[in-house]
Amino acid sequence: MLKRSLSAFIAVSAVGLTSLDAQAISLGEFEYSNSCVQCHGVSGKGDGPLAGYLTELPSDLTVLQKNNGGIFPVNRVYKVVDGSENVRIHGPRDMPVWGGRFRARVQDDEDEGFSSDEDIRDYSRARILALIEYLSTIQTD
Repeated sequence: MLKRSLSAFIAVSAVGLTSLDAQAISLGEFEYSNSCVQCHGVSGKGDGPLAGYLTELPSDLTVLQKNNGGIFPVNRVYKVVDGSENVRIHGPRDMPVWGGRFRARVQDDEDEGFSSDEDIRDYSRARILALIEYLSTIQTD
């Protein structure tokens, strides 16, 4: 039920992708490719092209569920991506705060049609939840 509801929310809220992008990959995979691959790598194992330039290696995102007793840590991942929870290994905040960036993108684009702060927060939330849904699909046993 949660997965179906989350998918419906994301599908309805996925403003900003062209129809071609939406047909080729999911919104979550698009967000991952656009925002995470540089550090976490295509596979999610922390082997992105910028990983070697960081003070600490990026997390292996394929074992989040395994490292949390077999349960995917949706709330923790949301807080890390949104920026409301610091990531100890990243120090003060080397990992970009994507929630703020999503909100800034939509505020800069007046053509998106968002009329309130609530619309902007919902847009950001939808992008983060789509990313989290994608991350849940790359988990290993």
